[in-house]
Amino acid sequence: MSRHQDSKGKGKGKTSGRGNANSKTKSYARGNAPSKKKKQPAKQTSNPDEMRLNKYIANSGVCSRREADENIAIGLVSVNGKIITEMGYKVKRSDEVKFDGQRITPEPNVYVLLNKPKGFATTTAEGKGRTVMDLVANATNASIKPIGRLGRNSLGLLLFTNDDKVVQKFTNSKKGVERLFQVELDKNLKFEDLKKIQEGFKVEGKLITVEEISYIQGESKNQVGIKIKNTGNTILRTIFDELNYDLVKIDCVAIGHLTKKDIPRGHWKHLTEQEVSTLKML
Repeated sequence: MSRHQDSKGKGKGKTSGRGNANSKTKSYARGNAPSKKKKQPAKQTSNPDEMRLNKYIANSGVCSRREADENIAIGLVSVNGKIITEMGYKVKRSDEVKFDGQRITPEPNVYVLLNKPKGFATTTAEGKGRTVMDLVANATNASIKPIGRLGRNSLGLLLFTNDDKVVQKFTNSKKGVERLFQVELDKNLKFEDLKKIQEGFKVEGKLITVEEISYIQGESKNQVGIKIKNTGNTILRTIFDELNYDLVKIDCVAIGHLTKKDIPRGHWKHLTEQEVSTLKML
């Protein structure tokens, strides 16, 4: 074999790492090396029922979020009776939040007046069958509640709101808000019993009083108008049970200045600004 041939053969047998498909060692040009995937932080799922405390306060209209943080830091805010100073603290809409001792809500105040039909319980609890909350379900997204009670088979006006000041006005034992009922009895109300109710009388040692009572003009004597400030209507049954009358029908026809005008049975309406202003002045 000639030197030339030997040299050429050696050249053919010589391999290069670059470009050899069978090479076990891989080589990458700069910038072409595969990048390592960075682990993405797990996404935190937010609870739609929760809200940062400073936003809750700001939404209530008390102050801005920055000012809310300052007020939280100095201990002016409590949640469910506990002072909160933690920044970023989250609350639920069902929590009781107080700012400087006064309860606040992140929702605008809403006032809904319902003309309740028979067969609906006045409760916000579930599992009670048909309730008044079913009737006002489409009225607002705010967390409104009924003020006072009407029995399942009682009729008439029922006010719903998320305004704690108005609720306190109704439940104030000294002031309260007058409600006018039209009641139907199983028999005519004797005049002496009417006078007894007017003057007030004791039942089991407790004095029972009403604001007003009278026969309804143009109706039989078993139709009576009676005005009370109690938030429920149990007092009506107490009065007439004691005097041996059966209540056939109870209908709340007015709450303060509010009447059933233009509200068909089973329907509701939002109070006007004027009606709300008058309600707050009662």
